[in-house]
Amino acid sequence: MATRYFPGFQRDTTRDRPFYDPHLPSYSSAVREKLHLQSSGSQWLVPMTGSTRRIRLESLSPGPRFRLARVGRRRGFICRCVAFLTVVFAIAVIILMLLGTEESHWTPPFRDSTLVFGRENLQRIWKWEIESGHYPSNGKIPEQIGFTSAILNPALPPAKAHTLISPFTPPARAIGPRRTYLENQKHIADLDIILEQCNFSEGKYVRDCLEFLRVSAGLDNGRRLRRGSVDEWKYAFMEEDRLEEESFPRATQAAPIAPAGPYPTGRQNSNAGLMKKRNVQWERPLELPPPEQPSVGSNRSTACDPENLRLFHMFWAGPFNEKPYVALSSFLFTQNLGLHLEPGQELDVCRPQIWLWINPGPAAAVPNPTALTDMYDALKTNPWAAPFLHPRFKNVIKFRLWNTTEQLDSNLELRDEWRKMDTLFNSGGVTVSVPAEQPAGSSNATLSKTGDMVHRLGSKSEATYDRLSVILSDMARFIVTHRYGGIYLDADTIFLRDWEELWGWKGAFAYRWVPALGSFLFRTALKNGFDFHPVAVSKYLKEAHLENLLLRVPDALFDPAWLNTEGYQMERPPYPFFAGFADFFDTPEVQSAAPQATGFEGFFRGAFSYHFHNFWWKPFDLARNWPDLGPKFAGGERAARAAANPHADPDDWSNKITDDKRDLDWATVLKRTFEAYIRGERPNMYGEWLRW
Repeated sequence: MATRYFPGFQRDTTRDRPFYDPHLPSYSSAVREKLHLQSSGSQWLVPMTGSTRRIRLESLSPGPRFRLARVGRRRGFICRCVAFLTVVFAIAVIILMLLGTEESHWTPPFRDSTLVFGRENLQRIWKWEIESGHYPSNGKIPEQIGFTSAILNPALPPAKAHTLISPFTPPARAIGPRRTYLENQKHIADLDIILEQCNFSEGKYVRDCLEFLRVSAGLDNGRRLRRGSVDEWKYAFMEEDRLEEESFPRATQAAPIAPAGPYPTGRQNSNAGLMKKRNVQWERPLELPPPEQPSVGSNRSTACDPENLRLFHMFWAGPFNEKPYVALSSFLFTQNLGLHLEPGQELDVCRPQIWLWINPGPAAAVPNPTALTDMYDALKTNPWAAPFLHPRFKNVIKFRLWNTTEQLDSNLELRDEWRKMDTLFNSGGVTVSVPAEQPAGSSNATLSKTGDMVHRLGSKSEATYDRLSVILSDMARFIVTHRYGGIYLDADTIFLRDWEELWGWKGAFAYRWVPALGSFLFRTALKNGFDFHPVAVSKYLKEAHLENLLLRVPDALFDPAWLNTEGYQMERPPYPFFAGFADFFDTPEVQSAAPQATGFEGFFRGAFSYHFHNFWWKPFDLARNWPDLGPKFAGGERAARAAANPHADPDDWSNKITDDKRDLDWATVLKRTFEAYIRGERPNMYGEWLRW
């Protein structure tokens, strides 16, 4: 996942609430931080605003102590010439912008836009997503989209109608079902409320966000110390069935609405105000299916039909080891899978599945014809993977073979053009060209660095990081969620609680994609070097004014240690306190009593998951670096033990407690907790026992 960076806070001794340090940057997400880090460190450009057309220009900014009179005559003459040329250049730019259409606007090379969709297409995307019920948020539609009439929103209750549209356009007609907010109920999470309580750019603390999440979800039942009503902390709601008179006709795809306000309605200037990518034609009109028919209340489907699957996706390259092993174990321990039910009993919701996509070779390699058979043969003989092939897990854990060619050819937006790309490995504008073969006369030294990177299969150390596989996973996350639906998570993620209430949110969040938004992304990436890096994707959305269609969920839900690792919120950190992500694997001695004393229940309680950010080379359990799943999987344990201790005599293996590490790290405690559930020695986090 991408880097996240939030404002630091200082404690005012005269007040009870935090205030911002004006000298620190204020960001609401990791993407904004990376955009800042990629820009110039010194601000040598300052904005100049025109008085009539609100045209923004950039000009050279002299330092505050610069005085022309203090320099020599010759230098002063040069500076006056530079100033004169700057003014002439600015006037020329203004004339070009006033006389030309948006297609002829001059754009500095270092400020090139990524936009390839015109306003008519952007309106189509917004309209399709809203009418399909994919916009249950009260975020505003940007005025640049140019709507002039209201849009029916079946996902938003009437009480929130006034906030949907920008002040420059008429209010939307919210016709969604009314909501009843409940405590300790797994219904639908209102991410607007979560964002309000956990928006760190507005001074909210991760610690307080996690308390809000666990109290409302009932994760503190039996141990609650708060007294009084928690109505303001309720974020899970249930939709009420519509009354007969509140029914509405099925939405149909209407013709695009003409731009309004400051944007001319003439055909020539229909894209006025939008900055198109240089040397690229506007994309043709999107061909979208009819808007989906939203289901509400008791009509909401709970069956696992092909259009309603609850899919988690992960991507893995290299030998299967303890990292995906722990990720899959945490999935079994936390999600509502029905593994506690008697034969014949059925869940009342769609059972989640996790699909682990495995790239069988180096990222740039082409799979051989027997790749699928080879993959399963390798999984069966791998002690870390074999347990998940047990018939008990066949309906919830599935291994999928990743084939880049097949996946790209199955994508309507990409299949006719992706082969024309110079490279498929572009991350944040940094491209890696993969040579087909070594050219004649080339030295090995010239190609050794690229060649070594191309042939890596997994990250075995910090020095041999498999960057190509990481770049490939950036693309894979969008491909699989667009094609199959669901939610993508990085493989260095551990589930910490049930995600059932997040499945009820109808809109897109994080990397959950739907047709219109997905079509926009793939076509835009295709015209921008095939870059799927999170920073690049954020830029695509921002410049197309589609940001609000992808809700940015606060990092505390999925990455609760991030702010502390960056040195922020140190005065009130969450528990546990990590100064760096390595603390998860090597817990500092001064804090090393905490993991065993508090256990899984004390680990960022309230967060949905934990992201340990790479560290692929760090074992979860240094003293017992093998799958410890009991007699059912004893064969795999013996093989893993032999691999971990090749010089030990199997007949002398013992399980003496004195051989264990004295202070267990957090990574070890979590691994052993999940294993105890699979062994049948403890229930899962919701008190349910695994039935074999």
